[in-house]
Amino acid sequence: MFASIARLSLGALLLAATLAPGLASAATVSASLVPDGTYVVQVEAVKDAQHALVLLPNGMETTLTATGSASFAKVKPHQQLRVSIIAGKTPVLAINRR
Repeated sequence: MFASIARLSLGALLLAATLAPGLASAATVSASLVPDGTYVVQVEAVKDAQHALVLLPNGMETTLTATGSASFAKVKPHQQLRVSIIAGKTPVLAINRR
């Protein structure tokens, strides 16, 4: 009896350990905490012409805010962008063509 319970518990533990990394989502960070610079990012979702959720090269997600003449209007999910981030804002962006 104990052996069958132990086997069941061990099986559940192994299943949970196998699935856990895949279920974890990327950590979200404020764009104001991202160091100023130019990054190649992957678009996760476009909220509107001024906001896009992107995946940074280090695996973290952030919502970028376009300023000035920059716009996410022509951007689609899963596209790669080259963006400049200055003080948490995105004044310049370019869609990478594949």
